[in-house]
Parts: sequence; structure tokens; C-alpha cells
Amino acid sequence: MVDVFEHQFHGLLADDMGLGKTLQTLAFIQAQKNLPTKVPTSLIVAPTSLLGHWAAEAAKFTPSLKVGVMTGPNRQVMYQEFNDYDLIVTSYGIISRDYDDLNQKQIHLLVLDEAQAIKNRKTQVAQIIKRLSAQYRLCLSGTPVENHLGELWSIFDFLMPGFLGREKQFQQRFQWPIEKENDTQALAELQTRVAPFVLRRTKAEVAKELPEKSEIIKYIDLEESQATVYESIRLTMAEEIRQAVKSQQNNQILIGNALLRLRQVCCHPQLIKLKSVNTDAQSAKMNWLLNALPSLVEEGRKVLIFSSFTSMLKLIASELEVLNIDFYQLTGSTPPAKRTEFIDGFQDQQKPVFLISLKAGGSGINLTAADTVIHYDPWWNPAAEQQASDRAHRIGQDKQVFVYKLITRGTVEEKIHQLQQKKQQLADGLLSQRADISAILSEHQWQDMLSPIES
Repeated sequence: MVDVFEHQFHGLLADDMGLGKTLQTLAFIQAQKNLPTKVPTSLIVAPTSLLGHWAAEAAKFTPSLKVGVMTGPNRQVMYQEFNDYDLIVTSYGIISRDYDDLNQKQIHLLVLDEAQAIKNRKTQVAQIIKRLSAQYRLCLSGTPVENHLGELWSIFDFLMPGFLGREKQFQQRFQWPIEKENDTQALAELQTRVAPFVLRRTKAEVAKELPEKSEIIKYIDLEESQATVYESIRLTMAEEIRQAVKSQQNNQILIGNALLRLRQVCCHPQLIKLKSVNTDAQSAKMNWLLNALPSLVEEGRKVLIFSSFTSMLKLIASELEVLNIDFYQLTGSTPPAKRTEFIDGFQDQQKPVFLISLKAGGSGINLTAADTVIHYDPWWNPAAEQQASDRAHRIGQDKQVFVYKLITRGTVEEKIHQLQQKKQQLADGLLSQRADISAILSEHQWQDMLSPIES
């Protein structure tokens, strides 16, 4: 990556999750500081939840760097002292609000952590951040392509505008031939074009001493009362969608809402806030969890439980309290100070279970004290699940990690899992087929997703 910068280019550090992209970036900034000529301040933009992580890692590994975290109402002081810092860390939200102030500053290296934040070029934050001036630009992302190749184009549009052509040119030359026609020649051409500017290392290459990660797909049959609720909602929503399609109304919201409700029923009928739903209906997954978890804890296991529904985590938390199992809980509403406290407490093995929302805790944290990961419900994008699992399976882990994925048999969850299996990663990890809601809408697959429960 240093060679890229020496030739006035920019780059994407796409190492597999858990291989130290943070440390590599800090080492590069430290090396730049050690140059005979003083360089301007570097700026790292990260999700708000990771600002403290960057500050802590810098204090630990590059203590000679003067580092500031720019957030909150008092950041105007930091703008006045901007040039006195070697490194400033801020959030994507601050960039959106403070563009005029930041664009007046001289930035040596502009780093985007979790750079998939700009994968949608239409978002305001992507448009604003691409206008920022900097001498060098670097993107960090273990999953630079989560759903389709247009995300790769958006990242390179930030790094080197025009390098992959205009968006329409890129779609016609690369994206559509590769994704729709499986054009291997176009794929090889794209790989050759981006390879010099992408550093991608896998765990198998770097962390050969890392213990094995075993993935276990646990198929669970719905409880009888739960299946009744599922079928009732499926039939009602399917009819509403058919009527919307027939009258040529916009049906995307209806389809999304239907799939959401069916996923919620698979987790627990209590997540459905409808008077017609039997709130006494049991959850097969919850029953499995409450049977398995006490044994895991008794065996000395340290367990991470992920769900995309914070309301599901609350239900699990209530049951754990009844079982007298100590736990931490991390969601988007957890204050930063508590977030750090919970992570440190779990790493110190103070409590055996950590309930985590997929969005809030799926990236940027180290939880190597865990040896068991449970994905309570599947998410459309397997990359998000992989990132979450790799909170435990990363450098520093000395135990074999078991990853359980709970799938209700014959339901929309099994179909989501099948879509995940169809996503094929390229050798450099930069390509995967679409498997999110937009793909279902565009490919008219909603009928299959809303089909009856399969026996």
C-alpha cells in the first residue's frame, strides 16, 4: 500500500476481518510523521461507535501521535487547533454537518473506516465526503462489495474519480455483464484493473495459527401455535400484495413489510404488535436457546448472541434473568462509555453471555473471550453475519469458535439462507451477487418468499 502512495495513487485496504486494518493504518500514519518534512494532519472517518476504539488503539500502539476525537458540541475548538494534531478521528455524521469547516483544512491522509458506508453513491454522506480535499485517500473495509459491484464503483469514485469510468459506463462494461451474464472476461479485466490498488489478505494466509471456526446450521421446526400465526400473516399479506400488483400500485413497501413480519414471527410471535396475533404462541427458537444456553454456560462457554431485532434481544434478556444467567446487552442506544465497559467486562470474563444487535455490534470490536456465536435470525447479507462472527474469530483468539445459525425450517428464513448460499465470492473478495430485499423486488421473487411453510 505504501508503493501506491509513493506514486500518488490511492488505495483500498480490504484485509479479511480481524487482521488489523486499524493497526496497519496507524503504523502508516506514524511512518509519515517520522519523515524529515512535517506532514499535515491526517483524518479518519469512522462510525460513531468506533471513535473510542480508534483513540484506544492509537494510545496503545502509536502513543507518540497526537490524536484528537472530534465529536460533540465543543469541536469548534479542535478546528482552531486542527494543525496541531497528527491525527483526528471523527464520524460520518460530523462530516455531513461540518463539511465547510473541514474542507478549509489541509488533510494529508483521509481514511474511511468501514468504507461500505459510502457504497450507495446517492446518499448525502457519500456525495459530501467525495468532495473533501486530501493529499491521499484510503478506504478500509473487509467487505468492500456486500451486494453488487456498484458498491465497488462508489468506493473507487471516492478514491480515484474516473478510474472505473462514469457509473453508467461501469455498469455497461463490467457490472451488468458480470452479474447478469457471468462474463468471465469482463470479470478478469476488472480484477486486473483494480488489483494494484487493493490489498486483500485472508485469515488463511496471515493467521495460520488461528483456531478453526466451525459453522453449524441449526434447522428448527416452528411450534404449532407459531406456525398458525405465520400462515395467518402470510396469507393476509400475500393477498394484499396481489391486489397492489393488480392495481399497479407501488408494492415494494408492502413486500418489505410482509417479509419483516414473517421474519419476526420466526423469531417470536410476541414481536408482532397486532391484536389478531396470539401473544401466547411459543417460539421454537427461544425454546431451543433456553434449553441450550444453560448447558453452554455450565461448560464454561462464553457466548455471543446476535439478532437484527433489538426487541428480540429484550425478550431473550428477560428469559436470561429468570434463569439467573448474567449477561451484557449492546444495541444502538447503548452509550459509548457503557459500550466500552461492557466489552471490557466480557473480555475479562465477568459475565458469560453478550446480547448484541447485528447493526450496533457487528463490526469494529474485539470479543476474543467468546468461543460460541449464535445468530438468532438470518440477515439478507451474509457478509454482515460473517463480520459479526469475526468479533470472536480474529487474531488473539486461542480457542476453537463454534458459530450456530438458527433457521426455522420451511419458512422465509430458509429461503433467505438459500439466497445467501447463492452469493459467490471472488478470489479477491470483491464480488458477490445480490441477495437483499432489492434483489427480491427486482427479480420478482416475492411469490416464492411468501409461499406456504414447507414440510
